[in-house]
Amino acid sequence: MAVVVVEAYAQLARRVLAAPARLGRTRLVAIDGPSGAGKSVFAARLADALAGLPGGGRPPVVHTDDLLDGWADQLTFWPRLEACVLAPLRAGRPGAYQRYSWVRQRFLPRPVPVPVTPVLLVEGVSAARAAARPDLTLAVFVTAPAPLRLARAVERDGAQILPELRRWHAGERAHFAADRTRARADLVVDGAPRLPHDADRYYLRLP
Repeated sequence: MAVVVVEAYAQLARRVLAAPARLGRTRLVAIDGPSGAGKSVFAARLADALAGLPGGGRPPVVHTDDLLDGWADQLTFWPRLEACVLAPLRAGRPGAYQRYSWVRQRFLPRPVPVPVTPVLLVEGVSAARAAARPDLTLAVFVTAPAPLRLARAVERDGAQILPELRRWHAGERAHFAADRTRARADLVVDGAPRLPHDADRYYLRLP
């Protein structure tokens, strides 16, 4: 049986701010893991914790789903993130990207600004890939059982996405195995905790 440890988001936020910036003046936190594991929730709660620190501000959160050019762009979106967000911040300049509309199936014209801030959270499948590691202050991998992740996705987006979702799951499994993302993460988080705790303030760390 795996031993889990209850940790506070506030403690993790302080750890991030105390660590060195590696993306220019910005501390880049990547929140990775399979779809439906709870990455977006973890990112939002960590952002809240960072905003709650004395003198802190809420960091921008970039969701990689907003950068994908549809289902087929699962892993090949990275040059877009690099050119629009990471490269400018690395040079000390603000970035900006266009958000993809899954309803309209195209990128929206209005750019989403990404200012130079002490912390940037990037959340999504492959966010902590090998190409990002030299810039990362912290790599987080959020995990949950496959049946629960599938149920969450269907509840959120409807059963009509099942064919695409199954192909997506196969793609992310192959990527994580080749990239060894979980093994290289600084922090592995239980995205389906059964241990009672205050989920807004604490998360469960896995070995």
